[in-house]
Amino acid sequence: MYNNTHDKAVVLCASSAYEEKYYFNQEFAGLPRAVKEELQVMCVLYTADVGGILTLQFDNNGNLFINVTSEENDFLFDEIGSVLKIKQIQSEKRELLEALELYYRIKFLDEDINNPG
Repeated sequence: MYNNTHDKAVVLCASSAYEEKYYFNQEFAGLPRAVKEELQVMCVLYTADVGGILTLQFDNNGNLFINVTSEENDFLFDEIGSVLKIKQIQSEKRELLEALELYYRIKFLDEDINNPG
């Protein structure tokens, strides 16, 4: 669930340490408030701890990826901390991330989870 680039990616949310802003894609406004709040806290804490820009995005198959970028001359960006923090997020938020993938596949890709064949 960690990748750098994806064609036709649909951004779920993003946080930037540079602009100190959080973005949430309103196409996902139907998610429960608690999920939206958890995503915001997760993304903002990541960029506050590590720096850079964190983006959660779906590829065209419905897989959720965590994309991390930093400005070329950002010497404060913690690359090692970034990798560790992503692994921590993937471990601690596994159920949330898997549920978001399922939500996306049902709502946006019209997959029938009861008949996967």
